[in-house]
Amino acid sequence: MIGGMKRLFSIFLFALLLLGVLAYAAPAEAANCYLHYNGTYVCDARPRLPDFSTPRYPNGSIFFNRTYAWLADGAPLYSSPGGEEVVPATEGILYYTIEETVEAGGYWYRVGDNWWAPAESMQVIDVPRFSGLVVNNQPERPFGWLLYNVRPADGPGMEPPEDRERLPRYTFVEIYDVADGGDGFIWFDIGGGRWIQQTYLGLIDLSPRPEGVGEDEFWVEVDLFEQSFAAYEGDRMVYAGLVSSGLERFPTNEGLFQVYARNREWLMYGGEVGDDYYYLQDVPHTMFFDDDIALHGAYWHNEFGAVRSHGCVNMPPRDAEWVWYWSEQAPNDLWVHVHSTDQDYFLQEYGDALAGNAGVLNH
Repeated sequence: MIGGMKRLFSIFLFALLLLGVLAYAAPAEAANCYLHYNGTYVCDARPRLPDFSTPRYPNGSIFFNRTYAWLADGAPLYSSPGGEEVVPATEGILYYTIEETVEAGGYWYRVGDNWWAPAESMQVIDVPRFSGLVVNNQPERPFGWLLYNVRPADGPGMEPPEDRERLPRYTFVEIYDVADGGDGFIWFDIGGGRWIQQTYLGLIDLSPRPEGVGEDEFWVEVDLFEQSFAAYEGDRMVYAGLVSSGLERFPTNEGLFQVYARNREWLMYGGEVGDDYYYLQDVPHTMFFDDDIALHGAYWHNEFGAVRSHGCVNMPPRDAEWVWYWSEQAPNDLWVHVHSTDQDYFLQEYGDALAGNAGVLNH
């Protein structure tokens, strides 16, 4: 009887000890554990930040209280609701900030330099919601976004199955392999053996700091071939996204520049009426770096990842705002490095190197 009670007591003590061990080990289960590139298993008591995160609107963001509208071709502007014509009808890319709305025999918008337009001659637009990403940990592989709705193929140069669902435009992807498709294009594996042709992607890779930029200085890389950008603090990438640079007839110059003028909002206009005239009120977060060429937000289109501008580097509005506030903290006037990646860069740089790491570098 006594021996049996001793055995029960021993089992009870063992159970208590086991519970204590489990309780002590519980915090480790909540820690961040991941497979490191060298094959070792690493745990950190502090949860690891995601590699990429969506930017937040800063306090006082101008986009909390801005309404933008497109003015139809052939629509004049007036001195007051129903008043005399003060800006003749014209044609072009015409966008304004709506400052006030009144009802006077119909709705009227006050825009520009105290001009007025009947509401039926204007179309209120939505500010593009697409944005790049904050880079919290240095990327272990190239990454980017889809520029079109695309069906992935099962291999380089192959036609995708007709019944495969299309991945939507602006889907974020990481690159796991690269190959020549034999069709004149480079192809990229975006994971799981899903292959996308080069022309459907805007990609970003870590770049070396340009000569002349200090190790603690802030700089932005603009890649004209990929139509992408990345922001750096020294050698550390901190943000990345897509851009729209100059059309062939209005090229964005390559080189290393520094921002010399900054404006929270700026009026931009130019071109020839009937050809390429544009009038853009309150262009947000302009950062001029090459004469009249600037980094700036573009609220009037959503075609990032493709050339479009008169030479400026159009950025999604949230990205330009992020770069604007971030660069205010810089110890230097922001550097802007504009270049064009070679079409075969990723094939030459990586070849089969990425494929060998697939599965090990998953996050």
